[in-house]
Amino acid sequence: MRENKLLGRDFIKRPTCPFCGMMIEKPKELNLRRPGEMPVGACSCGAVYACDVTGHNLGSAQIEALVFGCNMDWDLAWNLAPDEDYQEEQIDNYDYVNHLIVPGGVFEGRRISGALFFVRFHEDVLEVTADGVRKKLETAKPVPGKKRPPVKGKSFTKEEVEALVRSYRLDPLIEAAETDRKMERNLMRLLYSADPQFRHRAAEALGCVAARIAVDKPASISKLLQRLFTAISDTAASSWGAFEAIGEIIRHKIDLFAGYIPELYQFLGDETRRAITLRTLGSIAGERPDLLRKYTLHFIPYLKDQDPAVRGYAARLLGNLGATEIKKDLEGLRAETTRIEIYEHGVLEKKTVAQVAAEAYARL
Repeated sequence: MRENKLLGRDFIKRPTCPFCGMMIEKPKELNLRRPGEMPVGACSCGAVYACDVTGHNLGSAQIEALVFGCNMDWDLAWNLAPDEDYQEEQIDNYDYVNHLIVPGGVFEGRRISGALFFVRFHEDVLEVTADGVRKKLETAKPVPGKKRPPVKGKSFTKEEVEALVRSYRLDPLIEAAETDRKMERNLMRLLYSADPQFRHRAAEALGCVAARIAVDKPASISKLLQRLFTAISDTAASSWGAFEAIGEIIRHKIDLFAGYIPELYQFLGDETRRAITLRTLGSIAGERPDLLRKYTLHFIPYLKDQDPAVRGYAARLLGNLGATEIKKDLEGLRAETTRIEIYEHGVLEKKTVAQVAAEAYARL
């Protein structure tokens, strides 16, 4: 049913799909996702949409709609191109509480700044995704109207943050993450440390803190990841802990940020960053090997790379992926004496490539 009904002299109206003009339902929260993520919905014409309640995180809303419309298949979403595979539209001044469009931006004494971001896929994509999207919405639920009360917590000085990271006491930092607004910044500065183990601990702390913040504010952590990727795109910043931080953030909240994994692949073509990229991917694979397993054949050639560090980190990555097809290749690394850095549980160890290969072999 088409409707453009006016609900008052301010021309307040029910939201309709920008592609077909049909009225749409209020966005809902998917059961398979975490509280605090953007609610989503779908029109009968096949368009999907995500709701940015604040109107300040439209980039995240675009990603939410795109991934949801791809039936939560990040790889598919990542490979689609606007205009070629889908079209986008945006509706501003959306009031999620009352499910209304308020052109004036004010309703019942409240400022209305929400937005709905729509994506309409071409037919070949819809044939693959539409059924899955429909089934997910059938079990979705309305998002509660009230936010949970803010948690009172301690704030730490930058010296206290540094001391906690140095002693590998991360729990107090995680507990204070939601209320300590300087926490993220204080941890970021530690990524510049010349001490490799301390830098890794700072990255892990940032990953843990980001996971806590992302429960309510996933968009803020998405922006953090984008800043980190921007930093490592600058060759002058390659020596600090951005790669470590990216790996830890993704690893600790992989259900939200797995879509950023493909961005790491671009650095495999850079000989100066290939080893650290494989190390980062290996860390992520240790948490969720299923997300990278299908790319196994792309990683195997690195076992014969001219750089022994690349060979070592490739072995660790493939071992975490459970790639049984590399057993013979691993046997060829038994004589490798070059040492590489392996970080686990707060400790940075130096192991020979032969040791790393043997450990990988044992996991297969």
